[in-house]
Amino acid sequence: MKKNIKKIFPVLLVISCALLLITNSSSYKNVNEGTTTPIKAESKEESPVLIERYSEKETKDVQHKLDLLLKRINKRHDFHGAILVAKGGKIVYQNEIGYADFKNKILLNKKSVFQLASVSKQFTAAAIMLLSERNKIKLTDTVNAYFPGFPYEGVTIENLLNHTAGLPKYFWVAEHKWQQNKAPTNSEMMALLESSNVQRFYKPGRKFDYSNTNYVVLASIVEKVSGTSFSSFLKSNIFEPLQMKQSYVYSFENDSIKENQLVGYRLYRGWRHLKIRSTVNDAIVGDKNVYTTTEDLFKWTLGLNTEKLLTKKSLDLMYAKGETVYGREVPYGFGFRINSNGQKSIYHHGKWNGFSTGLTRYLEDDLVVIVLEHTSYNAIKSLNKEIKKIVTENFGV
Repeated sequence: MKKNIKKIFPVLLVISCALLLITNSSSYKNVNEGTTTPIKAESKEESPVLIERYSEKETKDVQHKLDLLLKRINKRHDFHGAILVAKGGKIVYQNEIGYADFKNKILLNKKSVFQLASVSKQFTAAAIMLLSERNKIKLTDTVNAYFPGFPYEGVTIENLLNHTAGLPKYFWVAEHKWQQNKAPTNSEMMALLESSNVQRFYKPGRKFDYSNTNYVVLASIVEKVSGTSFSSFLKSNIFEPLQMKQSYVYSFENDSIKENQLVGYRLYRGWRHLKIRSTVNDAIVGDKNVYTTTEDLFKWTLGLNTEKLLTKKSLDLMYAKGETVYGREVPYGFGFRINSNGQKSIYHHGKWNGFSTGLTRYLEDDLVVIVLEHTSYNAIKSLNKEIKKIVTENFGV
């Protein structure tokens, strides 16, 4: 009998251990599973975003004129960047000039990746509209529906989108209230807004006041609802469906520098280019920090306006001027500025840490002008007009 017990005991011990491991594993899994299931991409049936170009013969004159323009602004105004111009959905001109890296004398090329600064806001707006189309959110929802402790009650998602929310400037909050050495992330900024007791400028809907804070909150809502990072959401729901292979969201201190990723510069004493260091505000995403190339940004424009991502109903909302509670129009849709006077256009410019950017659609001419630059160039608006004039006078479809 004793011999049998000795033989059986090790077997029972092994079985008991195995059952214990299975039970613990199951408990661990239940404890660590989040209550929010990450939202997978639900993009429309994918088809390639084809990049078409006019022939060299058709673009010979305009190519020559725009090349001369690039050389002139590089020499006279220290422009180091890239330009892409398209008409009727086809590229008329694409080129870059200047340095990517001044110390190592590396030139810019078509794969050079620029920070979009505030042009990033249209991607945040599109992410919100994707969630709206999937019935995950409503534009009339207040921020408190997703962040119950948010101290500014009554602010709707629509208020955030068209800058009628009246929220304080998060730059100021970060610079005066943030106590840690590392830059705050979106979730940390949301918590800081809740605890810092900073007053808002006005009650929501009363007037238009362009504010980066609005798009920080919007990106935070995307993360909360989707159950994934803002970066991952844009990658799987926008960048991958549109084959924007050089595009991503970058957060200072949290993400690694990628190949061909540019830094911003400023001119020192009229000749020396100094890198601009990152600040306490550079880990925040949603209002800025989308990185891309001119060609990828053109894919974005094509994909968005051919309804590869969003329905026409959503696009119409994005491109419509907002209104205050008093019925006064504001010159902003969802992530886009709207110009309905003179040359009708839908556009956005950006300026941050040496990057100067612009994406403009001239509606009557079916013309797209993309300008990306990284040495603190400060004349995007006038450059756009000059590019448009050259194309109009030297290219006919």
